[in-house]
Order: sequence, then structure tokens, then C-alpha cells
Amino acid sequence: MSAPTPEQVIRHLRHANSVAKQAAGAGHHPFGAILVGPDHETVLLEQGNLSTVNHAEAVLARAADTKFSPAYLAGCTLYTTVEPCAMCAGTLYWANIGQLVYGMDERRLLAFTGANPENPTLDLPCRELFARGQKQIPVTGPVPEVEAEIAALHQDFWKG
Repeated sequence: MSAPTPEQVIRHLRHANSVAKQAAGAGHHPFGAILVGPDHETVLLEQGNLSTVNHAEAVLARAADTKFSPAYLAGCTLYTTVEPCAMCAGTLYWANIGQLVYGMDERRLLAFTGANPENPTLDLPCRELFARGQKQIPVTGPVPEVEAEIAALHQDFWKG
């Protein structure tokens, strides 16, 4: 499987962050995810956070599973603003999505959320979870070129 170019990574993460802004504008937590096809250009699906158990990545992966074959999804890349939690990483794994790119890691998110009961982060990096699986999922992230933009959205949201 080929890797996206640095320009594609930045563009798609900015798109995911715009989805996160829409989610926040609708009263949800500011997380956004998009699924990009094997050509690294075509945006197939996009999803913002819905609730504490309906995270953007998990909802998107479930929708992708109903729309596309596992073989096709193996060539796709999920872009998300923040490193997926264990639930979302597991859902991405089981949906057979081939690659993951995230903008900001979970530990940085914790600096903004603190002990907020609406987002009790898990200190389980997605790479550790994937390492215990039977298939390899390449992971790119965090991405410094967009991390500050994503962090700014979270800093503003969680301090309110």
C-alpha cells in the first residue's frame, strides 16, 4: 500500500479539523474524521463526534464497513484530528481500514481535558493496540504542521 504525500496528509487533516469545528458548533466534542480512498485524494466519508460513546472515528469506521468491502477498505486511510482511543482504534482495526493518520496525540489532548468527566482519556497509544493485532496498520502522527491548529480548537473548547 502506498503512503500519502506530506501535502495530502496536511490537507486531509485540515479537512478533518473543519469537521471537528462543525461538531463543536453542533454542541458535540471537537473531534473529526474523514476516510480517504486508495488514490489518497477521494474523500469517501466524514464524521464528527456525536457523544461520549459515538466518537467520530468509530462511527465513521462502522459506516465504512457497511458501504465498502474489507478488501477496498484495506487500501483506505482514516484521517482524524486526535489519536484514536482504544474503542476507535479497535473499530478501525475490525473494519479493516488500512492506514491511520492523526494530527495530535492522546497525551496532548489530556493536557486540555484534564479530569473532565466528559472525556476521560485512556493512556493507551493506538500503536500499542495495533501491535497486538494480527495485521499491520501503518500509523502516521502526530503531525506537527497541523497540530497547533487542532490543539487550538481543543484548548478553546475544554476551557469553557
